Amino acid sequence: MAGRVDGMVAFISGAARGQGRSHAVRLAREGADIIAIDICRAIPDVVYPPSSPADLAQTADLVRSLGRRIVTAEADVRDYDALTAAVDTGVDQLGRLDIVVANAGIGNAGNRLHKLGEHVWKDMIDINLTGVWHTVKAAVPHILSGGRGGSIILTSSVGGMKAMAHTGHYIAAKHGVVGLMRTFAVELGQHSIRVNSVHPTQVNTPMALNDATFRLFAPHKEDPGPEDFAPVSQMMHTLPTPWVEPEDISNAVLFLASPESRYVTGVQLPVDAGALLK
Repeated sequence: MAGRVDGMVAFISGAARGQGRSHAVRLAREGADIIAIDICRAIPDVVYPPSSPADLAQTADLVRSLGRRIVTAEADVRDYDALTAAVDTGVDQLGRLDIVVANAGIGNAGNRLHKLGEHVWKDMIDINLTGVWHTVKAAVPHILSGGRGGSIILTSSVGGMKAMAHTGHYIAAKHGVVGLMRTFAVELGQHSIRVNSVHPTQVNTPMALNDATFRLFAPHKEDPGPEDFAPVSQMMHTLPTPWVEPEDISNAVLFLASPESRYVTGVQLPVDAGALLK
């Protein structure tokens, strides 16, 4: 079934690559125009390579190749004014806003919570929790002004539904996203705005599959790769896969964005290969 979000406009954070790019392409393929933002620069203590302006431009090219319009901006989700300006510009050019995908997030240095550096904690909470709030806050006035309702999807994690050691700052942020989701769902439901969260396991993106991850799980190897991480990651899942693909998360996002889920709100949707059964 094509055209499941035909004529709608979606605002997506963290859209330069990975899950965000996949969401932009999937929604565009189903008829949506896109407002795409990404920080496109390095963040201290993030161990994998940053996205770049070229990455964001490639996302734009992919969307346009599908015959859809896209407005892009380099913006940091910690900067509410920059987010507001990006959304305002996008709505001015595209005419409306129906869907929000608050996807931007980081994985930075980990440790036991009582040993975690103050700046590492602050960056995690500021980006993965406050940044989600900023994203939705900047977008909601435009959805309300349209008077058509809409759908807001927040990217949490398996770590938003269970605890794991040495990533307590990430766990806290992703649990916090669930609180945002539920509260926004209660506050915006009267306007036919639905709010839900998706909870991925490891996804085949640079955030999960990178040299630092491989070395963490295979420190005895000189040059470890994904084949060394795969057996460990597989043990976290019930289904026979070490990780899922960005498109698997995008399929869930599309469902939650489309009228097919018109009475679904306040839901935590895992795409986790059965990780939460472990």
